[in-house]
Amino acid sequence: MTPKWCACSYRTVPAVLGFAAGYVDGCTFIALFGLFVAQVTGSFVSIGAVLVVREHGVLVKVLAIPVFLLGAAVATVVVSVARHRGWRASPLVLGLESLLLAGLLATTLVVPDMNDPDQPAALVAGLFGLCAMGVQSAFVRLLMSGTPSTNVMTTNTTQLAIDGTEVLLARLWVGRTAGFPAPADIAHARKRLAETVPIVLAFLVGTVAGAVAWHELVFVCLVVPVAMVGGLTIMVARHATAPQRG
Repeated sequence: MTPKWCACSYRTVPAVLGFAAGYVDGCTFIALFGLFVAQVTGSFVSIGAVLVVREHGVLVKVLAIPVFLLGAAVATVVVSVARHRGWRASPLVLGLESLLLAGLLATTLVVPDMNDPDQPAALVAGLFGLCAMGVQSAFVRLLMSGTPSTNVMTTNTTQLAIDGTEVLLARLWVGRTAGFPAPADIAHARKRLAETVPIVLAFLVGTVAGAVAWHELVFVCLVVPVAMVGGLTIMVARHATAPQRG
């Protein structure tokens, strides 16, 4: 079963999630001593680095991958149960992400003075953020099939390069009957660009906004992604139709 989306929701949700992920990443990278919560690739590198470089914050970096996986796994369970019972899975998963982001916010407000990556509050805050991003990643994969990732930009950036080059080649090859790319390929490339560019830009703007907001407001700035994802949850609950078979 896959959810059917209204056009407004399908266009809005990925961009908003991309901004929220970038915002959280920009904020937590500064506040939590270089921890990337939105993308797990950096955590693989960190695990390799801690084997030869002794530094603080080793525990959260080691736990980052399994906690991200846990978030994705829990989201998958929620979707599976919702489909089995005929419930709308999308607001449930977005609601779960909202709660995890609220946990991140609450932890940082209760213990705002985080001066050591090994202190318990910093560890808990980082794990809340990682789990939330794992949930978001699974949400897009499971419930918005074909949509570019909203929190991992490596593949998106590669796809932008491929599609942008194909569209450019098509312009250079105008009037020629033979050669690459084919018209169908160009149509698909333009469609992917229209989907990917807004997400990448939203993520980039989000990282800048998150970094600036943390500098000005410290952890209070995390109210923004909580409100954004919470608002998406309400919007999707109102506009996404019930899952249909097929």
